[in-house]
Amino acid sequence: MTDQKATNVHWHHGDITREDRTQLLGQKGATLWFTGLSGSGKSTVAVALEKALYQRGKLTYRLDGDNIRLGINKNLGFSAEDRTENIRRIGEIAKLFVDSGVIALSSFISPYRADRDRVRALHAESEYAFIEVFVDCSLAAAEERDPKGLYKKARAGEIKNFTGIDDPYEAPQSPEIHLHTDQMSLEEEVEIIIDYLQRQGLITLA
Repeated sequence: MTDQKATNVHWHHGDITREDRTQLLGQKGATLWFTGLSGSGKSTVAVALEKALYQRGKLTYRLDGDNIRLGINKNLGFSAEDRTENIRRIGEIAKLFVDSGVIALSSFISPYRADRDRVRALHAESEYAFIEVFVDCSLAAAEERDPKGLYKKARAGEIKNFTGIDDPYEAPQSPEIHLHTDQMSLEEEVEIIIDYLQRQGLITLA
């Protein structure tokens, strides 16, 4: 974990609690962490889920890999060290959304198990819900989709440290939700997640 450099800093508690925000929004904050290969369908599922939950009156916010790298993490590359810092920052951001009562939809390849476990532990420290969603797709299927043409560039040697080609992907061992996006429809995937959120008491639907 990154060491605390600033000294003499303390968390400032407010008068409005997490429970107050839960009551206001009619939902509990949670992080859904979508992990999988590039092209596996992480962002596609997150976008569809965001719309489905919105239509049911639930507040979410998507934290997408490319979007974050265009802003707060624009100074990070794709080395192992930068990937770790990328995920650490996102974990902290997602935690703030959870505290606000929002359901954070975090879509990141996040190839290293240890990095994802650190984000899980970060949430557990504050008793926040962390739901790992393994967006499982064979490398062959992801490479066939190749929506951004990245696999083609990686195979040609134009992109280094590309997950699944010359950098490893460590699949989740016990994800809360396991989707097989090369075998399931998008509608099925969304319903599986919504059903899980209901069963966990994170959302209630009229």
